[in-house]
This record gives sequence, C-alpha cells and structure tokens, in this order.
Amino acid sequence: MKRLFLAAALTFSVSAQEIVKDIPYVEKGHARQVLDIYSKPNNEKLPVVFWIHGGGWQVGDKSQIDLKPKWFVDKGFVFVSTNYRLLPEVDMGTLIRDVAKSLGWVTKKIANYGGDPKRILVGGHSAGAQLAAILCTDERYLKAEGADLSCLIGCLPVDGDTYDIPAIIETAEVRRKVHGQPQAKFGHREKFGNDPVLHRDFSAVNHISAGKNIPPFLILHVSNHPDTSAQAWRLNDVLKRSGVRSTAFGAKDTNHSKLNDDLGLPNDPATAALDDFVKSILKH
Repeated sequence: MKRLFLAAALTFSVSAQEIVKDIPYVEKGHARQVLDIYSKPNNEKLPVVFWIHGGGWQVGDKSQIDLKPKWFVDKGFVFVSTNYRLLPEVDMGTLIRDVAKSLGWVTKKIANYGGDPKRILVGGHSAGAQLAAILCTDERYLKAEGADLSCLIGCLPVDGDTYDIPAIIETAEVRRKVHGQPQAKFGHREKFGNDPVLHRDFSAVNHISAGKNIPPFLILHVSNHPDTSAQAWRLNDVLKRSGVRSTAFGAKDTNHSKLNDDLGLPNDPATAALDDFVKSILKH
C-alpha cells in the first residue's frame, strides 16, 4: 500500500504554486528514492533548481526547504527537492549515486513539469553541500545516468565542511587529540569509508580542472565558523585556479542552520548574494 501511495504521487496547489510530491526516481525503488517538484502551472523550459537536504548523511528530509521553493519559483525556476538513502543503511558511494540517479531523472523528465533539463542549478546545505559539489565536479556520477556537466548552470553549496575530506578529518581529529577528547566513533573518517583513497575520491577539490564544463559556484558559509570557512576558501581557490567562476560569501551574524533557513528572506545578505548569482548565471 505504501509503495502504491508513493508511486501515485500527490498534486495540489498553494498560492498558485503547484507541488507534486513523492515522485519515484527509481522504478520500484526504496521509499526514500523520491523527490518533490514545485512550480507555477503552465510554464515551459524554465531553469531548474535541484536541492539536496543536509543532516550529516544520516538524517534529514526533502521537506526541510523553508522559503527556498517560493523564492526560486517566484524568480522563474522549477524547484526540485530530493531524498536519498542514508548512512549507515548504505555506504557513501551508494548514497551519492542515489542523488545522481535523482538528478539524472530530472534531466530526463523535468520537461514534463515545465523545466529545462539543460539549465539546472544544483544546491544543498551541510551534507547536501558536499553532495552538490561532488556532483558538479566529478563527471562520472552524471555520466552513469546518461547526462553530463554541460546541463548544469550553477552550484550552490551552503556551509559544507567536506569539500576536502582529508583536511577536515585531520582538523577534527587533531583538535580532539589536543583537547584530550575521545575520537568520534562515526566521524567523517568512518562516514566516508575509512580509506584514504575514498576520502580523496569523495572530495570535490580533487576533481576540479579546466575544460570539464564545471558550472559557476556560489559557496555560502558562516563567516566565523573556522571549519566551513576554511573549506569554502579551499574550494573557491581550487575552482578559481582552474578558471571556474566562483564566489565565496561569508555570512555574518548567523549560524549553520540559520544561514540555510533564512535563504529567501527580504534583507538577508546571503539571499542578496544568491540573487546576484542567479542573475549572472541566467545571463549566460
């Protein structure tokens, strides 16, 4: 019964915004292999936002999107929010491939919902920021789904700390050791496979080079958070050195959750930076 309910999908409207919920992106797949689509009715070939929720790769849901669907739909986008299977039920590679399958589904089906499959902005918060960054830099994931990086017009990672995974592992573990704290039982080292080769392979900074159709980046981070700021600067630097257009914006007077929650609010500085970014990528 639950499977039939998910496959059927629910459609309703709120303030002239059409929402289609729980669309499977894998035929007869897992209950979490579903996505939601937000749009205004009767539009065609609109740019698309593909959003990936956070939660440490262990929790979270596609419904945790706050003001973003309305903000983007009002800007003329179709907004997609996806779920994916979580740790420890699956390993990190499988988890990333789930998100890639969802994005691959969007490239094939979003035209049926008024979206342009050749103009997709990929974004995510926290764990979702790492997932967004790896999908926009490591072309293997989209190629496996019959798509490529050329369909992407932008990447919006929000306050992630894992664009360079070996660096955050060393930072966190040295900090714990210096302060006499026990090491985490399921920290970044374990989440990403406890293998240095995997740690490097799941790091977006190791897949950036010129001539790959990597889209422009807006990297949002909390300005006074040492880990997410350092990771944002690192990612921004590698992108720029490879000729990829990138901006790192450090938001003040906020925190990890609030930065994400406030996107779409009037007079929010990070939203203003996002507005400028959206205008710039739609011009190209």
